[in-house]
Amino acid sequence: MSTTSSSPGLCSWTVMGCSVRLLQLLSTGVASSLVASVGTQRVGVDNWFMFFWCFCYVVTLLIIIVEYSNLRSHFSSHWYNFPINYACYAALFCFSTSIISATTYVPFLPQGPTRNHAITATAFSCIAAVAYGTEFVGTWVGHRPRRIITYVHTLHGLLKLLENFVACIIFAFISNTSLYQHQPALVWCVAVYSTCFILGTLAILLGLLYCDNWLPIRFPVSQLGLTLFCILLYISALVLWPLYQFNEELGGQSQRSSDTTCRDEFTTYVCNWDQRLAVAVLTAINLLLYVADLVIASCLVSDRLHPRAPDSLYLWRYYVV
Repeated sequence: MSTTSSSPGLCSWTVMGCSVRLLQLLSTGVASSLVASVGTQRVGVDNWFMFFWCFCYVVTLLIIIVEYSNLRSHFSSHWYNFPINYACYAALFCFSTSIISATTYVPFLPQGPTRNHAITATAFSCIAAVAYGTEFVGTWVGHRPRRIITYVHTLHGLLKLLENFVACIIFAFISNTSLYQHQPALVWCVAVYSTCFILGTLAILLGLLYCDNWLPIRFPVSQLGLTLFCILLYISALVLWPLYQFNEELGGQSQRSSDTTCRDEFTTYVCNWDQRLAVAVLTAINLLLYVADLVIASCLVSDRLHPRAPDSLYLWRYYVV
């Protein structure tokens, strides 16, 4: 199937796409440079801001090099699948980074150059989110996804993307290792988040590359099993994390006021208790996403085993959001 189109809409988007990607480079580069120039990064959530912006900058630069050079001919015919899925991820990352920075980082900084740089970096992060979102929508419309299907447009692919996205936000909060290093049960929770993230990433890569036949069992069946496995892991994390973080008998802190880091009026980061609560809430959200994913995967397997109509499998596998 051709991955290009001769329609005027796609041609005009190709021209605009170059400008959008240059804007992505500019915004992510400025955001990371502003924070790095004043040395405001500390061990915690804000280090992840730097990682996200730098990662988006590097990947966008690589995509530009591949797209506008002869290197594209050396890649798979499904290359178009990678930029659009990456743009969706990057838009979510930059948007969430902007929100978290504006609500949990900037307000705690003292007045001065450091605060001004952080505010400006947050503004450029918002610009990057808009730029990546524009690329995603423009590419989607330009390629007419009802004829050219990308993995992110399927229900299963969208849920996998959201699961990994929530996991990345969890990683941002648990980058403060003092939250869990003292308790093996909490270390287990971190292992749960990491394991499920890795499995989700592998599932997304297999979907992007159309590598269904690489697995010893059918792709939908394997996804059903992996999703059920992740649900069981997340249930354990949902029980253990709040239990050991907020139960005083197990060494936790039931009240926010009992956390000394939350009583410091001049703190420049989100206090430990708030980070613990954020991880607990995000764990519950991701568990709900995995349950919804399990329902979709079950229906897909059911359609494979007992098709109700000739096109039932097509509708489930390539349902356009």
